[in-house]
Amino acid sequence: MRQGHKLPVFILLAMTVIIGGVFMLGGNNISVLSPKGFIAFEQRQLIMFAVLLSLFVIAPVFLLTIGITWHYRASNKNAKYSPEWDNNRYLEVAWWGIPLIVILILSVVTWRSSHDLDPMRAISVNKKPLTIQVVALQWKWLFIYPEQGIATINQVRFPVDTPLNFELTADAPMNSFWIPELGGQIYAMSGMSTRLHLLATQIGTFRGVSANLSGMGHASMNFTAQASSLDDFERWVADSQQTRQRLDMNAYAHLATPSLNNPVTSYSLLNDNLYQSVINKFGPHTHKLNSSNDGSM
Repeated sequence: MRQGHKLPVFILLAMTVIIGGVFMLGGNNISVLSPKGFIAFEQRQLIMFAVLLSLFVIAPVFLLTIGITWHYRASNKNAKYSPEWDNNRYLEVAWWGIPLIVILILSVVTWRSSHDLDPMRAISVNKKPLTIQVVALQWKWLFIYPEQGIATINQVRFPVDTPLNFELTADAPMNSFWIPELGGQIYAMSGMSTRLHLLATQIGTFRGVSANLSGMGHASMNFTAQASSLDDFERWVADSQQTRQRLDMNAYAHLATPSLNNPVTSYSLLNDNLYQSVINKFGPHTHKLNSSNDGSM
């Protein structure tokens, strides 16, 4: 088979990259590219910027690959053999200089965004933040609202445009808490407390997932995150406070046993220190990770 017949392979490869880029830039069906929160929007902007900037290197490489392969195919007897190009200074500057500039720009942007989007950095808005304590169990999520005196399994609700202060730990293997449409993931670890600050800008129901393999029930360890109006949230809190389900340490001990596909359940909270008690189970040397920067975004 002549080498000239290999051209369609490169055309197919180029088309695949282009089509993939179109879908990525559209992102309507991709959670991280369809932000419904302040942090997720900033993260999407960062992803798009990095992709578009990288195209300055990627696009010429594919175009040159196709062009060189076609021009220097075996059937093209008119192709000029130019071995001196391997020492062409202008070309050397181009294919070393452009990637270097791209890397330098990405380095600066990544440095700044890593600090601006620090998950432990509070979001500054003129509203009181809502504190939600999260415990990763096998294989379910427990959400505790210490100020409201309620708790839920596999469902977290909050008012829109309200800063959310998540405090996270685990009473099971290490896990990772993630609501893709609202922001990046954060680890939940036994004996430790980490923080995540988010803010939903749209009313809606979003998918929450376990982003770290945690055993047999990992695939079903999902939860729903629902952003609603303040009035709807307060009505839900009032209804949850009236539930007959009570959550104290004895009820928690039963809840903490491994189980699969747990339904959404609401509890009235009888132990205000339940979250800290879960952390203290792992000994006196447990500690809490506090924000090293109290500045606002």
